[in-house]
Amino acid sequence: MSGAATGVSVIIPTLDEADRIEDALLSAVGAFGESVDLIVADGGSSDDTVARASRHARVVVLESCRGAQLNAGARLARCCTLVFLHADTRLDPAAGGCIREAIGSPGTVGGCCRFGLILDESVRTRDLRYRLLTWAVNLRTRVFRTATGDQAIFVTRTAFDRVGGFPEDPLFEDVAFVRALRRLGRFCPVDALAGTSGRRWQERGFLRTVLEHWLLRAAYQVRIPPRLLARWYAARIRRGA
Repeated sequence: MSGAATGVSVIIPTLDEADRIEDALLSAVGAFGESVDLIVADGGSSDDTVARASRHARVVVLESCRGAQLNAGARLARCCTLVFLHADTRLDPAAGGCIREAIGSPGTVGGCCRFGLILDESVRTRDLRYRLLTWAVNLRTRVFRTATGDQAIFVTRTAFDRVGGFPEDPLFEDVAFVRALRRLGRFCPVDALAGTSGRRWQERGFLRTVLEHWLLRAAYQVRIPPRLLARWYAARIRRGA
């Protein structure tokens, strides 16, 4: 089989992630090996993200929403397995083997990794809330076969093309994408960890962040347009609410 047929392309959307992008790329190399096809789809960063990413990956720049970035990166991908990784997420070295095994199972069109949080040392001594959060997210994944982008969603190229890629929306493009995948075949969560920075919860406050996420998700489930939800959330961030 050719390298494209057996290899993995990792696509990372970025916006002002200079301090984190190289660690994300190196974690992908640790999981999939030196032959991994690395692509960064940048949304118009004003910092050194593009320069730092270019040391390790092919880079495409387009000032648009994350769904459009993910689709642009996928168009550049050389391999038949696509992994979508956030810039503040680190893959466990075991993720490569788990993903390859899952994607090779009959009927599997995609899947995701186990959600985890990377926390500051000051938080780890009182992290029961965070343990409950990760438990709840992973339970939701197992029961409902859903996932968010910080769980390193993976998919076959064929399935990606059949669902038409990600919706080019400013929020919940990942949830809609997984929902479409499940209509095609088996969506398989794997046990390997995708550890995501806890900065959002630490900077904005744990309870506030969790409540905002729940509210946004509930609003999305009753079909409030993602663009309206994104404007509301951006306004709260600007006000520091």
